[in-house]
Amino acid sequence: MIRIPQVRVVDEEGAQLGVMPTPRALEMAQERGLDLVEVAPMAAPPVVKFLDFGQYKYDLTKREKEAKRKQRSVTFKEVRLSPKIGVGDFDTKVHRAIEFLEDGDRIKVTVRFRGRELTHPELGRNLLAKFVDRVKDHGVAERTPLLEGKSMHITMASLHKPKVHETSHPRDAATDAEPTTATAPTPEPTQTAAPEAEAEPAPKVAAPRKTTESTPAPEPVTSGE
Repeated sequence: MIRIPQVRVVDEEGAQLGVMPTPRALEMAQERGLDLVEVAPMAAPPVVKFLDFGQYKYDLTKREKEAKRKQRSVTFKEVRLSPKIGVGDFDTKVHRAIEFLEDGDRIKVTVRFRGRELTHPELGRNLLAKFVDRVKDHGVAERTPLLEGKSMHITMASLHKPKVHETSHPRDAATDAEPTTATAPTPEPTQTAAPEAEAEPAPKVAAPRKTTESTPAPEPVTSGE
């Protein structure tokens, strides 16, 4: 709720309506079916505008997300060298450092000493000076070489603007995608197998009929008298 007695009113089209009592401004907003939103509370008097508050909050949140997505971030990268590094490896390290600097990142260049190499720190200083000279068109050393323990390092700042890192959210990607009309898959024609020919029944073989022939009874033998 706006508690200031007088406000400077801007309508929904951006036209200035002047300074008026807050109740009058609220009444005008309600007549138009809109809300009275305070957009510049630190002004004298505060500035209010006729808005759809729900749409206003939605647009504000959307702008904040868009700004966060396109924020510029600076990353700290490290390049490691050794006093006995070869020419080819040194050139590779220089090329990699230039890529980091072109992206707007800061780099830390470290020379690591081993064994007796630590007794010759000038080797590390000369190597770092040579490295800085090779990348001078892309970065500048922020400090002189510093020996800490068994390593010597410098930090370099980029002369390029940081690249914009866009982080796409899965929900946003789903929103940006073109709507697709779901279509029911066309059923593939099913081939109906031709009915198999019924196997002809094997001819029935009549079993041999058992004939029982009666053996004629022997005639009775009569004995002569």
